[in-house]
Amino acid sequence: MRTRIAILVLASAASAGCGYTPHDLADRGLESVNQPVVTATNYAFDASAPGGALAPGEAERLSGWFQGLGLGYGDSIYVDGADAYVAREQVSAIAGTYGMMVQAGAPVTAGVVQPGSVRVVVARRRASVPNCPNWSRPSEPDYNNRSMSNFGCGMNANLAAMVANPEDLVHGQEGTGVGDTMTGSKAVQFYRSTPPTGTKGLQETSTTKKEGQ
Repeated sequence: MRTRIAILVLASAASAGCGYTPHDLADRGLESVNQPVVTATNYAFDASAPGGALAPGEAERLSGWFQGLGLGYGDSIYVDGADAYVAREQVSAIAGTYGMMVQAGAPVTAGVVQPGSVRVVVARRRASVPNCPNWSRPSEPDYNNRSMSNFGCGMNANLAAMVANPEDLVHGQEGTGVGDTMTGSKAVQFYRSTPPTGTKGLQETSTTKKEGQ
């Protein structure tokens, strides 16, 4: 009887030491659990617009606000307000100096746009990989065949830092329905026409100074 109890105790200790997890884990596949996350922030600017047009001096204030935000590619600009057709054209002209366009519609923001004013909204998206680098778990021993806790941090963090428009990580660019073969073949033509590196031969260099230098 004692021998049987000892065998059961040893078997329990062995299974506990292996760290067996009865349920599936997210990091047991080929895809990294450290993925880019896109966050959205809306900035609002209320400008006086009696009669639907920007009041004198509001265009300069709006341009300064754009400059302070560092407006650039990846941001989306909206104009909210009743009967703001003229103001929308004025905001579009200011945004055009930054190489930007005003989008249709407007996101929901706090508060109500007061009569005689318009609200300019800049929606900004930023991509990052939370909790990276992640060395929270040792690489071994690993009895559950899990990927490293830091797996994917380097590649996905670089992707999040380099993508020009973080919105593309969410749903990508929508097609216009018009095909342009010149645009589609530009990269291929450039690849084929560019001489490979190293075809011009070796260049003589020296680390020593010449006379008169």
